[in-house]
Amino acid sequence: MAIVKVEDQTFKATLEQDEVVLVDFWAPWCGPCKMIAPVLEELDRELGGKLTIAKMNVDDNPATPGEFGIMSIPTLKLFKNGSEVASIVGFRPLNDLKEIVQPHLN
Repeated sequence: MAIVKVEDQTFKATLEQDEVVLVDFWAPWCGPCKMIAPVLEELDRELGGKLTIAKMNVDDNPATPGEFGIMSIPTLKLFKNGSEVASIVGFRPLNDLKEIVQPHLN
């Protein structure tokens, strides 16, 4: 699978579309966001058939981050069946992300 871009208007539809969705709230000027991007690409390569990874630019889409109280970026939120099951703030290595995500995969 490929990492998808999501916007305020498409956010809810993205959560409804797939069982497990990991959303990356990021901005182009954010250094740690740039650091986690290749980690998410690797996670997508390894687990892409089991979850959807979506990226939301917080500068272009302020409503959804506001709704979820995003105060720092990168923030990753894991959703299962449309409900938030985990939240990760800041950079994390691949193995940490896999440990958080895998219990929620079928």
